[in-house]
Amino acid sequence: MYDRLERRYIIKNYKMDEELLIRNKNINRGFRKHEVWKEAVELHVFVTKKIRYLDAVPYKVKAQIEDSIFSVHSNIAEGYSRRSLKENIQFVNVSLSSLAENYSQIIALHSAGDIEKEWFDAYDKKHYSLENKLIQFNKTMIEKLDKNDWKNDYIIRELIEKYES
Repeated sequence: MYDRLERRYIIKNYKMDEELLIRNKNINRGFRKHEVWKEAVELHVFVTKKIRYLDAVPYKVKAQIEDSIFSVHSNIAEGYSRRSLKENIQFVNVSLSSLAENYSQIIALHSAGDIEKEWFDAYDKKHYSLENKLIQFNKTMIEKLDKNDWKNDYIIRELIEKYES
């Protein structure tokens, strides 16, 4: 389908369609404004586009890798849509766990010689950035929980988000 150079260009030059992120806004889609969610989607695309071309890796292993990286942005979104801060924190914890699982899978493939060092280094940089942002995101939410500084009412949150953005 694509030659090696075309695949490298596609993998390295992915950018999210910003128009999709600004249309049809509501309180349940507010996760789209978070950089941590955007980075998680971009890492998903980066990993998925690489994994698809690894012919020597069994389908089951590829599916597990794709599932773990897909879970990261999905859990950020699901946690955001929960009305409870404790649930939101828990879903970010699940995202962090899925991110760690994915790292373990990718480093194993790299160690086995299935993934070249250049790609792994780019992955590691993206992964590390996302991991640190997720940790900080969770710390911020835990601070809000400790200060009892969380609005879980749809009307209040929707007004705040509407007029602060």
